[in-house]
Amino acid sequence: MELEHSINEIKTISLSMFRKNFFGVFHGSISARVEKNQFIINKQNAIFDNLKDDDLTLLSSKKDYRWNEASLDADIHLNIYKNINEARFVCYAMPPYATAYAMKHEKIVPKDYFGYMRFDKISVYDPKQYDDWYERAETEIYRYMVEKNTNII
Repeated sequence: MELEHSINEIKTISLSMFRKNFFGVFHGSISARVEKNQFIINKQNAIFDNLKDDDLTLLSSKKDYRWNEASLDADIHLNIYKNINEARFVCYAMPPYATAYAMKHEKIVPKDYFGYMRFDKISVYDPKQYDDWYERAETEIYRYMVEKNTNII
């Protein structure tokens, strides 16, 4: 029941995020923790505006054949779940306007009342060298979240 419920939640959230331009057709990743060492995540070829059950895969911390089909961000999601016990969902999205804004600013300040009340100011993370970012991302992301006590990077 928990797995089915999590799958339905991911489908709903993914569609909503796609409609708000957080996901591109094939760009991004979304997952939900099912148990302490298990999570579901989209596969590499998932289309976020119409996720099907077959577009998701159940992974555990022990790597097996399913990791070959999973999103390339699966290691990042795993490390967040392993190191942040209260994490229930993880999402990697790059909304184009926020991304472009972040390229020139160090903080994002929501202009709407609810956004400002919820987030105040969002610090923009600068990964510095891009050449080896993907190798560093799986540890740097969860460390930043823990050190800054934030849910957003």
